[in-house]
Amino acid sequence: MATAAPKSAIIYRMVMPEHTCPYGLKAKDLLRRQGYEVEDHWLRTREETDAFKAKHGVKTTPQTFIGGERVGGYDDLRRFFGKAVRDPKAVTYRPVIAVFAMTALMALAASYAAFGTPVTVRAGEWFIAFSMCVLAMLKLQNVESFSSMFLNYDLLAKRWVPYSYIYPYAEGLAGVLMAAGALTWLSVPVALVIGTIGAVSVIKAVYIDKRELKCACVGGDSNVPLGFLSLTENVMMVAMAIWMIAAPAALSMAH
Repeated sequence: MATAAPKSAIIYRMVMPEHTCPYGLKAKDLLRRQGYEVEDHWLRTREETDAFKAKHGVKTTPQTFIGGERVGGYDDLRRFFGKAVRDPKAVTYRPVIAVFAMTALMALAASYAAFGTPVTVRAGEWFIAFSMCVLAMLKLQNVESFSSMFLNYDLLAKRWVPYSYIYPYAEGLAGVLMAAGALTWLSVPVALVIGTIGAVSVIKAVYIDKRELKCACVGGDSNVPLGFLSLTENVMMVAMAIWMIAAPAALSMAH
């Protein structure tokens, strides 16, 4: 019984002393995972790369050929195999979900390390505090970009622009203090003020004015739509502030 000839592909990709094209590596890996034998051609210099592009009338590398026909670059190769191709302009909740998932796991881990069990009241407090810290960190990576996006919808920032620069520092400070359970006289009012203003701003922009905006909650370069998850960040801050006021009062009354 005759055996089928192995599937084969030819790829041309940049492999230079100071640069190896990451998409070339991805394309080669994808071909192998699809069961192809890969004839790997390296473009070792800029001149060699430019000559290849001119010969085939293409603007980018890598380029893959299957059955003598040019398939194209990495995205084209994914389409060829029926795989999804990421749209860099598409809106997504993934960054926010990733933040909340990781901070929840961090809070559970910290609770287990401190108390021997992951599920405690302190774990809930840490989840909110850690979330505030991580969200602040993402904003602080590029404060200028964050402030520009934030000014699209925050009511206070529109009236007083410096607030758009202060916000991520205030959020980070409140988060750190809440995680430590220290200086509640400072962390509580900060969280309460910025959380309340943020919540009102999101409600007005999204649910009253019906505007379709991107949220600056995970930084100014994200494609997260302004909406429910954006509102969650602010509601959590307000809830944490109220809890830190109410919990000690409830304990004192119980005694």
